[in-house]
Amino acid sequence: MEFVTYLWETAQNPILYALPVFAACIAIEVAFFWWDTKNDQRDAVQKGYSALDTRTSISMGAVALQFQVVFKILSLVVFAFLYETVAPWHLPTDNVWFWVGLVVVVDFAWYCNHRFGHEVRIAWAAHQAHHSSEYFNFGTALRQKWNPWFEFFFWLPLPLLGVPPYAIYLVFGFNLVYQFFSHTERVGKLWRPIELVLNTPSHHRVHHGSDDIYLDKNYGGIFIVWDRLFGTFQEEVFTPSYGLTWKVETYNLLELQYGEYARIARDVRTAQGLRAKLGYAFGPPGWNPVDGRPQLPARNDPARQLQDARGAKSLSGTGS
Repeated sequence: MEFVTYLWETAQNPILYALPVFAACIAIEVAFFWWDTKNDQRDAVQKGYSALDTRTSISMGAVALQFQVVFKILSLVVFAFLYETVAPWHLPTDNVWFWVGLVVVVDFAWYCNHRFGHEVRIAWAAHQAHHSSEYFNFGTALRQKWNPWFEFFFWLPLPLLGVPPYAIYLVFGFNLVYQFFSHTERVGKLWRPIELVLNTPSHHRVHHGSDDIYLDKNYGGIFIVWDRLFGTFQEEVFTPSYGLTWKVETYNLLELQYGEYARIARDVRTAQGLRAKLGYAFGPPGWNPVDGRPQLPARNDPARQLQDARGAKSLSGTGS
């Protein structure tokens, strides 16, 4: 009976309640882009929306919600056991400072999880689906991974510290709701104190950029202070080229979600020696066995575009 109570509390997902708001925001953003295009006021550097791309993002998000249900149930069994039998104390949830502190702690856990998802290839294989769109809008926010299993290890310390499982899922849900609103080209840089502390659309545009200086930056969910503290912050200095470091030419959901796993399997199968096999799976994306450093395709940035415009030799790669 107690587990049923835990399950009911965990089922209160802020994302489900926010879905009508998400839909309204997407509709409003589409309307603004349509109006600007109709009146020839469209900012040329803003890509706006693609119907096929947005449909793909929404489909991926709908399936991801089902996987999240399975993930929550499985992880809840472990979290509830640790909270009830191992945690040396139970933190009081009727204290406002508990919730303030938990928002901060969960966001730090998100930073660690998010950074891990970019710096370890087997984890990136799941997360890359979210980055596979060449558009950046509210619809892109719904393009979620179907493989959330690594997140378990980053939430694991919280029940051991006496945080009830439902509180973990509740605050993490609010964290994701906040992040939805950072996926837009329509909002420029905000008041400087806000930009210093919070993850803003400007900061998150950088995170989705595939340009050299933007790669693997700005991991924070709600707060950008973690990136400033740990050296992963990058200011937005020009409009990013969104997407992966190579051009994605498919809208097949299975390929978008699981294609990188197939590429890892191919690299591991053909690698010579245990070190190379482990490196291809657990090294950073683009890892190579020669020097252990990532070898990624060249990407466009304004300096390179200017160089090309002047007739210089074109660099290989894509700005997608």
